[in-house]
Amino acid sequence: MRVINLGEQDSVINTYLSELRDVNVQKDRMRFRRNIKRIGHAMAYEISRILDYETKEVMTPLAPCNMNLIADKIVVSTVFRAGLPFHQAFLEVFDKADNAFVSAFRYYKDKDRTDTGVRVEYMATPALDGKTLLMVDPMLATGDSMALAYEALKSKGTPKRLILASVIASEPGVENMRRKFPSDDVVLVCAAIDPILNSHKYIVPGLGDAGDLMFGEKM
Repeated sequence: MRVINLGEQDSVINTYLSELRDVNVQKDRMRFRRNIKRIGHAMAYEISRILDYETKEVMTPLAPCNMNLIADKIVVSTVFRAGLPFHQAFLEVFDKADNAFVSAFRYYKDKDRTDTGVRVEYMATPALDGKTLLMVDPMLATGDSMALAYEALKSKGTPKRLILASVIASEPGVENMRRKFPSDDVVLVCAAIDPILNSHKYIVPGLGDAGDLMFGEKM
């Protein structure tokens, strides 16, 4: 797996990310969702640079003009619920893309909340054979949710290309994904890679529970 860490470059993405992390700015739920979307827009642009293109003629009011346009048939997929604003950002950039959704959630197997598992309960997707699948999820902690979601989606076809996108990934999660996706044809794009997971499998320093910060605390 090839990793593109946009946080290693100086750009406005780091400004959006700093607000996502800031406990005081996090109190504004609408701004939190908006910053997730702004990072998604910027990431989608960066991802567009590694897609395939073809030349097509466009007729202007004055004369024909050749333009290089995206040739990939894109499917944007996400995992409920934290992925929804991030997904929307990618769809606003790749506005002709098809969409896929997976309901997957992490649960704790023990009372100390240190041993985790992932369960998939629902999936809706178009056929994926020959498509470019963008799997977008703001937090890549262990990577197990995204990997399991991909296995579920593969039941509807094998994509031509797989691109993963996260706002924040953990180093253990990235290494886990490298093992699961050893091919250099798979690309992970993220805005930051944080060093560790705590005992409850949250990214540190991270930003907390992204889903709760977007939509409110869950029972």
